[in-house]
Amino acid sequence: MTKILVVDDEESIRILFKEELEEEGYKVITAENGIKALEMIKREKPDLVTLDIKMPGEDGLEILREIREIDYDLPVIICSAYSTFKSKFSTVAADYYLVKSSELNELKKKIKEVLDKIEESDSKDSP
Repeated sequence: MTKILVVDDEESIRILFKEELEEEGYKVITAENGIKALEMIKREKPDLVTLDIKMPGEDGLEILREIREIDYDLPVIICSAYSTFKSKFSTVAADYYLVKSSELNELKKKIKEVLDKIEESDSKDSP
């Protein structure tokens, strides 16, 4: 089963994402800050991460850099309420950037796209 890590400091967002993505058949784990997210990535080995940018302590962009050091190929979708970050250079390291909303169809579509690409590439690499 595909495991997704949802990283967001807002509990209501974590709950919403978890419920919606579990309905899609994913196993969902959550973290309320970057430090916990990094621990969970090392311990839980998720297949994909959704990451908020504006969080207390280290922001999501710093966490993204640290994620890339742990596992460069781990897909990361930045989900932020702030579209202004989309133009920041460091967001280029993310696989996708979505503006957060309570309507999760776009997020679900991007997750499926990313996972399908991984599956497709894995099947090409297999003998």
